[in-house]
Amino acid sequence: MASYTNLPAPSPEQGLNRYLQEIRKFPLLEPEEEYMLAKRWTDHEDSSAAHRLVTSHLRLAAKIAMGYRGYGLPQAEVISEANVGLMQAVKRFDPEKGFRLATYAMWWIRASIQEYILRSWSLVKLGTTSAQKKLFFNLRKAKNRIGALEEGDLRPEHVQKIAHDLNVTEDEVIAMNRRLSGGDASLNATVGSDGEGTAQWQDWLEDEDADQAGDYEAADELTVRRELLERAMEALNDREKEILIQRRLVDDPMTLEDLSEQFKVSRERIRQIEVRAFEKLQNAMRDLAKDKGMRVPA
Repeated sequence: MASYTNLPAPSPEQGLNRYLQEIRKFPLLEPEEEYMLAKRWTDHEDSSAAHRLVTSHLRLAAKIAMGYRGYGLPQAEVISEANVGLMQAVKRFDPEKGFRLATYAMWWIRASIQEYILRSWSLVKLGTTSAQKKLFFNLRKAKNRIGALEEGDLRPEHVQKIAHDLNVTEDEVIAMNRRLSGGDASLNATVGSDGEGTAQWQDWLEDEDADQAGDYEAADELTVRRELLERAMEALNDREKEILIQRRLVDDPMTLEDLSEQFKVSRERIRQIEVRAFEKLQNAMRDLAKDKGMRVPA
């Protein structure tokens, strides 16, 4: 893989605000430009092309990292782990599949961050079930859905609701909430500690959303591809469809272990079915795209 020693890196000494301003200097890529850079990397291992792919997505990595700011870990380190995931995504990205790098990279970025968090928390080092890990990463989202925004212990009815929705015990919900409470950073807090500017978290997030949503052509393309995806899924049998959805098409993917228990086969068998189903889905989408007269990368 290309060397990234000259990438900007967040650090307590530098200040997060300065880092966020620095990565804004790297322009976002148009779809065709992204495709050509990815081809230069995959075909010729052009390190300059890989560098541009990474730097153009540093804002995406930072934005995802901010979603994990409530776990009591240094934000600079979380962003650094997000960047590691981004680099792994660029290394493995195949532009011939027809998807944008951002869509592919999100999974690698989240996985890298979550592995870092799990390594850092003593709760996980002692060993937890998959349900407890799901609770670890989804408690805040569950609280927001039911309006449980108050500090301190949850109300009994909220504990019961969350335990039911996430398939854990009420005691586990109470214990996890106490571990995680009080760690959320305010969206109105000033970014960085170097005294440069008065930008707030919410200001930066709004700017990033606007950048990502500004390309109407890309949005139209995404709508068409979603329609193709729905039709292409018909090429899969019920088991392939369920495994692929649960592994790649939901916000909270199931583990190989969970699916192996559900379908009564080994984890390796689940992995094989997932890979085969994804290949079938890609082939079906290519055929449908050709029928619609869409450009398919050569």
